[in-house]
Amino acid sequence: MPKEYDLVVIGGGIGGYSGAIKAAKEGLNVALVERDLVGGTCLNRGCIPTKAYLKSAQAIREFKNISEFGIETDAEYQVDFLKIKQRKDKIVSNLRNGVAALIKMNKIDYFQGEGSVLGTSIFTPKSGSVMIKPEGDADEIILTPKNVLIATGSRPASLPNINVDEINILSSNGILELETLPKSITIIGGGVIGVEWASLLKWMGVKVTIVEFQDRLIVNESKKISSQLKAEFEKQGINLLLSTKVESVEVSDGETKIIADKAGEKTEIKSEKILVAVGRRPNIENIGLEASGVEYGKRGIKVNEFFQTSAENIYAVGDVIPTLQLAHVAAAESEIAVEKILEHDVTPLKYDNIPRGVYTYPEIASVGITDGTNGHEVKADHGQFDFKFNGKSMIMGESIGQIEVFADKDNDDLIGVSIVGPHATDLISEPALGIYLNATPQEIGETVHPHPSLSEVIMEAARDINGNSLNK
Repeated sequence: MPKEYDLVVIGGGIGGYSGAIKAAKEGLNVALVERDLVGGTCLNRGCIPTKAYLKSAQAIREFKNISEFGIETDAEYQVDFLKIKQRKDKIVSNLRNGVAALIKMNKIDYFQGEGSVLGTSIFTPKSGSVMIKPEGDADEIILTPKNVLIATGSRPASLPNINVDEINILSSNGILELETLPKSITIIGGGVIGVEWASLLKWMGVKVTIVEFQDRLIVNESKKISSQLKAEFEKQGINLLLSTKVESVEVSDGETKIIADKAGEKTEIKSEKILVAVGRRPNIENIGLEASGVEYGKRGIKVNEFFQTSAENIYAVGDVIPTLQLAHVAAAESEIAVEKILEHDVTPLKYDNIPRGVYTYPEIASVGITDGTNGHEVKADHGQFDFKFNGKSMIMGESIGQIEVFADKDNDDLIGVSIVGPHATDLISEPALGIYLNATPQEIGETVHPHPSLSEVIMEAARDINGNSLNK
């Protein structure tokens, strides 16, 4: 007899387990189905492991600059990449165990296996039942939920002419399994994944080349930020080939070669490894979308503003739908979906109000509508403050970058903020809250900020809109 649930979640990443935990806390009977590791891409193969590597890269950078702080050493540092990987693996394991404990603590039934939604047939009690195929020879399991939440995530995309073998040509999954650093690497793709890997690998001593089809890096940020990152990367010795199309890839004797076209001229790029970082594809295959009547396209499952699919009792969130592919977005979407299942009043998610972060050196973060972001040409009041005038930045020895603040000319509401500089991804939450609360730059500028602190750049930029910055 199939077991009945209020909600079955397919996918144990941040979108899936966040929705499952929220539903369980609200008193629903919940099951969670995951085919791989609980925690999904972000925890196991994305946000967390790459940021662990970035911390090691930061330590190398700080050691190289240690003489600026009056500390002299004759010692040469050595990068023990195996230890760096072991540290990363330990962090990931600890966090994964924490998620597993939360699932158990909230009395969520956990099933290991491939989950798919079933349509109406003589074998299933009703449309929307979930079939689980466990690993090995175990019998299939059928669950009968009132609602289903699909959170199957995404996987690395590739290019038609490239065979990602995870030996010489790597995806963002495969590169995390390397136990030794390559001497050189070519990264195909100058989006967020590509530039983050370029930044950390360069500081670990790898010769890095980025090949990007577009005419600038991180095209979802403003042209100013793209240009600034380009300049900083070039200072760091990262080779950039923009407006360049990859035509073919060869592997011979442990070396890779890319044949690329730049403005009609052929160029060869040789390196030990290649990282393909050209985006991600939604995991929409083999989960029963056709059988259950769920509409989808190449970019993912189609949903309404409450994340309901074309089948009313089936919801979808995260990378499997065509919204921002960010972990915190998936978590927020899943909470809204559960609120809708509970028949609560629900406010749709405003994607312009969601902060974005790029964990390079320097860090980049933005929220709302900034100059040129996502095709917007903003007609707004503008304030700016540079980190080089901030006392805490000087103390830290990190004075690269600036903050820009944008306000609506008509009502003076804060509409966007971009930050390039130290701890940008930590600082962006205050502007995000300001946009959420319809705050004005004047209100932010009048808020007393601690001194000395990096947060003072937010206050100064907000004041600068009206020409009231005291330190500019």
